[in-house]
Amino acid sequence: MKNPELISLAVPTRDGAFIASYSADGLAAVTFPSIRKPALARTVPAKMRSWHSTTSAALKAALAGRAPKKLPPLDLSAGTAFQQRVWNVLRKIQCGRTLSYAEVARALGKPGAARAVGGACGSNPIPVLVPCHRVLAANRKIGGFSGGLRWKRLLLGREGG
Repeated sequence: MKNPELISLAVPTRDGAFIASYSADGLAAVTFPSIRKPALARTVPAKMRSWHSTTSAALKAALAGRAPKKLPPLDLSAGTAFQQRVWNVLRKIQCGRTLSYAEVARALGKPGAARAVGGACGSNPIPVLVPCHRVLAANRKIGGFSGGLRWKRLLLGREGG
């Protein structure tokens, strides 16, 4: 796993300012709005400005319940190999659809790994754009969410899921 130095930029939305953090390889993290104001970069390389523009548009589309037209390059290298496999499955869940943790585990060929899938969802560094909110617990229960259950319900509701 890499530990890159990240450049963080705000993404103002109608739901508050998200923070997008970029490594040299792409978008590495998205954090939900909070009261705490992080230190934001003052100088930003041109490729990151381009990625940020794409990230902003994608995040605003996702928050409106629409599938983003385009994503910036994603740097998911902070995760383990298993987590990265889970996050790649999550990226294939279409807007407005949901899967259970067990269904994601089966998609990975690891039918007994539902709990590990839940852990990978909780460790997802790019929530909303890597849509871990679309994964539900057994019996279609809401389950947990790194951004809090209010955000999970809001995102699913906007997607019609």
